[in-house]
Amino acid sequence: MRKISKLRLREALLGWQFSGIYLVYAAIFWGYPFVWLLILAFSRWRFFGKPKPVGFDNFVRIFQDPIFWRIFWNTMNFMVYFIPMVVLGSFLFALALSKVRYFRTFFTLSFLVANVSSGVAYSILFSNLFSETGPVNSFLYKTFGFTIPWFSDPQLALLSIAIIVTWKFIGYYGLILFAGMEAIPKSLYEAAELDGASKWTQFWRITVPLVNPALTTVLVFAVNLTFGIFTEPYMITGGGPMRRTLTFLLHIYTTAFQRMNPSYAATLAIVTGALSYGCVILVRKLVEREVHLV
Repeated sequence: MRKISKLRLREALLGWQFSGIYLVYAAIFWGYPFVWLLILAFSRWRFFGKPKPVGFDNFVRIFQDPIFWRIFWNTMNFMVYFIPMVVLGSFLFALALSKVRYFRTFFTLSFLVANVSSGVAYSILFSNLFSETGPVNSFLYKTFGFTIPWFSDPQLALLSIAIIVTWKFIGYYGLILFAGMEAIPKSLYEAAELDGASKWTQFWRITVPLVNPALTTVLVFAVNLTFGIFTEPYMITGGGPMRRTLTFLLHIYTTAFQRMNPSYAATLAIVTGALSYGCVILVRKLVEREVHLV
C-alpha cells in the first residue's frame, strides 16, 4: 500500500510540475487582467489615482448611449452581409477542392495566404485599390463612365469591408468544411447514385446534413469574428462614414486610449463578450445537430 501511495504521490507531483507552468501563465496573463477588467467596469478611473466604485452606472450608461446602439446595428448588418457570403464561398471552395486531384496542396496554401496575411497590409492594399481615384474606379470610369464610392458611401462601406473580410477567411473556413466532407463515407454517395439521386440531391440530403459539425464550427467562428472586427474598419474608414463602420472593438479602443476612459471601455468589453457569447449559443441551438457517420 505504501508503494502505491508513493507512486500516486509522484504522479501527482509530476502532473503539477507540468500543469503548474501553465497555471502560473494563465494567472498572470488571463486571471489578473480579467479581475482588473471587472474592477474597472464597476468603477470610474482615468489612468491616474485609485478607481472610484460606481456600481452599475457604467452598464446603465451603455444602454443609454446612442453610439452603442449604432454599433450594435452595424454589427447585425455586418453579420447579415458577412455570414452568407463566407459560408457560401467556403462551401464552393471546399467542393472545388474535393474535385482537385493534382496540386491540391498548392491551391490550399494559395487560399490560406490571405488568412495569414497582415491585416494592416491588405487593408492598405484594398483601400488604395478601391479608392475614388484607385485602379478599380479608374477602370470603371473609363469602361462604363461611372465610379463606385466603395468606402465613402454610408450604405456601401460596411458591405465593402464585409467583402474584404470574406476574402480573407474563405480559405480557412473552406478547409474546415473540406475536412468535414472528407469524413463522409463514399459508400453513401455510391448508394445514392444507384438509387438515381442527382448531384444536387446528394449535396442537400447527404453532404449538408453530415457536414453539420464543421458547418457549426464555421458559423461559430464567423459570429465571433463579427464581434471582433477591428483592423479593417480602423485602417480603411476609421469607423466612418457617419459611424456606419464603427465596431465594438474600435469603439473600445478609442474610448480607452483617445477619450482616456478605460472604465467605460472595460464595461463595453464585458457587454461585447456577453453579446458574442449569446449569439454563439443561439447559433448552436439553431444549427447544431448530432451526426453519426457509419
